[in-house]
Amino acid sequence: MEILYYYKLTVDDGGAPCVSAGLLSLAICKPLIRTNAEHGSIVFGFAANSLSKTNPLIYIAVVTDIADEGSYYVEKKYSRRADRIYARKGSRFTWRSDARYHGPEDLTHDLGPEPRYPRARVLLSKNFRYLGNCGTAEYKSKYPAIKEAVEGLGQGHRVNHPPTLRGELLRLKDETWSTTNRRTLGKPILAADNRHCHRERFWGRC
Repeated sequence: MEILYYYKLTVDDGGAPCVSAGLLSLAICKPLIRTNAEHGSIVFGFAANSLSKTNPLIYIAVVTDIADEGSYYVEKKYSRRADRIYARKGSRFTWRSDARYHGPEDLTHDLGPEPRYPRARVLLSKNFRYLGNCGTAEYKSKYPAIKEAVEGLGQGHRVNHPPTLRGELLRLKDETWSTTNRRTLGKPILAADNRHCHRERFWGRC
């Protein structure tokens, strides 16, 4: 049975999650989700009040691959991704001076302490729907358990859900997939220009 995670994003600027070339990656932030999620886990990201008071749905991603043990920061195929903000030098990781996100002080939080770097684990998905600035909170009118759970959630995430909430999350995922086959619908909420949405309507917007 798939494990479901949901949390609230205080920032949506293209770093976490990072969506590029048909791949969604979660490489920075949310270390507890990154270190525990497995193939087939489903991650739901909603906007925190500080980002949008209505808590719109930002993305849903099914984990289809995992880059473990720091491989994300070494393998060439990920070299152009914006969230690859660390580099390996010998046995240590360092923050890249040209990185768009975070800073050297965030390395231990993101990757864990050296020499093991237990958090250097990146979740990857080719089976996702990223709404960004096209997301709405219309799910609240259909799924009261999700509404209550999201509005009551502070920092952190939730992984153990009562049956009613679990059922609603799975229905929200299925409805989202049935509404559109586009994996990327909008831009990050905090992007420099986030006005564009695909013309295809989603949740009554865009």
